[in-house]
Amino acid sequence: MLRPAKISLSLVLFIFLNLNYSAAQVTQSISATGHVFAEVIPVFSARETSQLNFGRFSPGPQGGKIILTPQSTISVQGSIVMGKGSQNAASFYVSGDENASYSISLPSDPVILKHNSSERSMVLEDWNSWPPPGNGTGVLQNGFQVVNVGATLKIGNIHENPVGIYTGSYTITFDFN
Repeated sequence: MLRPAKISLSLVLFIFLNLNYSAAQVTQSISATGHVFAEVIPVFSARETSQLNFGRFSPGPQGGKIILTPQSTISVQGSIVMGKGSQNAASFYVSGDENASYSISLPSDPVILKHNSSERSMVLEDWNSWPPPGNGTGVLQNGFQVVNVGATLKIGNIHENPVGIYTGSYTITFDFN
């Protein structure tokens, strides 16, 4: 009969030792430091720095067109007589992240210029720019670029386009890639 007591005592001793061994094992934790990076870049922006200006002219008996390039050169078709004064392409200052590329979208529909005191109007069409319009054609070297814009102004005869000032507005879109 001593045997069953020995087995029981051995079993109890084995369980006790295993419990103590498990309790004696201490979990160790280790920490590591991670790092975070974030960079605030300049906001992409565009603003007009020079208005599109076709200058002073007289339509003559047939009217015609004034073509103004992005380089501010002008050519005349029809009976248009240019007056004294200056003409210039529009300029836009585009800024943002250095070396970012962007696309230029010019107006696809004609833009109407309204006479200051009558219902008469002229039409702007055939838009062009430098850098040229298209996907990723502009690059912000040093974080900026000047975009020059020209167009063609269609003018009626003197009765269709009487003396006065004609104004309008248009939208150019700059999409950053």
